[in-house]
Amino acid sequence: MTDGRKFFDVGARDVLRAVLVSTLMFTSIPAQAESASGAAQTLVRGMTEFDWQAEIKKSGDPADLVLDLAPGTYLFARLGKGPEDPTIDLISSEGTFLRRLFEADDERRAFNLIVEGRGDRIRITASDTGTPSQALHIEKIVPPGAWRDGKATSDPLISPRLKALAAKLETPQAIDSFWSEIEKSGTPMLEEGRDGKALVTFLYRGAKHNVRIFGSPSADHDFMYRLADSDVWYRSYELPASTRLAYRLAADIPEVPGTAYENRVAILATAQADPLNRHPWPEEAVDPWRQKSLLELPEAPAQPYAVESLENGPGGTVESFPFKSEALGNSRTVSLYRPVDFDPQDDEAILLVMLDGTAYRTDVDGPGILDRMQAAGVLPQVAAVFISNPDMRARSAELPGSADFARVVAEEIVPLAQEKLGTAAPAARTVIAGSSFGGLAAVRLALAYPETFGNALSLSGSFWWHPRGTPERDQEFTARQVSSMDRQPVRLFLTAGLFEVSREGYGGILTTNRHLRTVLEAKGYDVTLREYAASHGYIYWRGALSDGLIGLFGNKGD
Repeated sequence: MTDGRKFFDVGARDVLRAVLVSTLMFTSIPAQAESASGAAQTLVRGMTEFDWQAEIKKSGDPADLVLDLAPGTYLFARLGKGPEDPTIDLISSEGTFLRRLFEADDERRAFNLIVEGRGDRIRITASDTGTPSQALHIEKIVPPGAWRDGKATSDPLISPRLKALAAKLETPQAIDSFWSEIEKSGTPMLEEGRDGKALVTFLYRGAKHNVRIFGSPSADHDFMYRLADSDVWYRSYELPASTRLAYRLAADIPEVPGTAYENRVAILATAQADPLNRHPWPEEAVDPWRQKSLLELPEAPAQPYAVESLENGPGGTVESFPFKSEALGNSRTVSLYRPVDFDPQDDEAILLVMLDGTAYRTDVDGPGILDRMQAAGVLPQVAAVFISNPDMRARSAELPGSADFARVVAEEIVPLAQEKLGTAAPAARTVIAGSSFGGLAAVRLALAYPETFGNALSLSGSFWWHPRGTPERDQEFTARQVSSMDRQPVRLFLTAGLFEVSREGYGGILTTNRHLRTVLEAKGYDVTLREYAASHGYIYWRGALSDGLIGLFGNKGD
């Protein structure tokens, strides 16, 4: 039988090695440039990369990098580590704000953009506590000139409304009339599909070269089609009436010299909320590049605890503290949530340990969801530990297979959090939860440390993952590990999206979750798998988090 403590341990080293190799692939000798402390520097034509050490005299003062580059130039930049993270914005040559490129909660310590106008500036502003300097390495500077043409010649036009428009393209004002109607109704365009499904058409107006749907209801970020030579870009899908997803549209993405992955990342340079969609998320985002657009069909399952306001008094409290790990060689933020009038001696109280803690404190508003659930009486008292990632590279190295990470969480972070919260919740009342790689990590940590975690809540767990050295198409590594282990005293709640299928035609999140559920059942586990008409993302996970907690701990009969 497999020792649960060594669950995935070989894979941890493999993931870290892959991350380091990937890092080295991006690194080369940077261009040199003169700098002056506090003065604006200039990035000029002909450079292919650039190192900038921005010097900031005091909190609130900006340091500017002037982009003396042709409009349409593509940049990819990576941030160095500093004592405090700054805010980085794109500013026009006239000094007006264009978009937010980076802020303190961004675990992806990189950004990319398309230069809009010659003389635009990348502006770094110190944090309130001070950021005396910030290293920025611009790894790619690609002049305009190459785009993948998104015009389609063989698309089956299945939307009746677009078919009617196609027949009238020679009629004056037909296109303007169509767009006028769409602006009134909003996007995506909804029509009746077959077999009770909805025919959903995503639309974009006026791109020159291509448009991609970032978060489309498929296994990929699909290219949109162009209606003849008009300014109408579209793509249609027949979807279940219970569909809920969040998406962005990325127009005029350039071809980037490099790997397929680098070209996939290039989507983020232009991806933003759909300009004609009336439901941006989150509403309070600083700009459209930090928003997504919602598609929620009429039969989408309710998410009352994610969207309703708390009406029964004040919410709980959140306190954060830094946690430095010698074993992992990094630091992260750990945040503790206490509900209103929390009684740490309550035998029925639940302890939730939430991976990807930054996202579940901010984007998902985990504390607010817990407030509302407890106020509604669907859960007993819940205290929570939100464990953040140092950055995305650490996340990719730690969550899928690091035994060191599992040990640090179970033996260091959780006991410390329990001490600060004043509670010693038993394993049967403790649940570890996460999404994607975090969902995989939640299951493996619970099975490796069942004396700490008696419950696992996995949202779109990436059970397709396998360590280096196993066959390339091995999508059942996790299931085999579970099959070879003795059954542990752990209950599991799994979720998966119907649109979370593999681009390669094998494995994927939906398929591997279904198989893992079958293996767990065969081993005698108490396991639930709930499927949603959704893509990979927080807009469905925020509701699935509530569903999973109720499924594991809900007050019976309420």
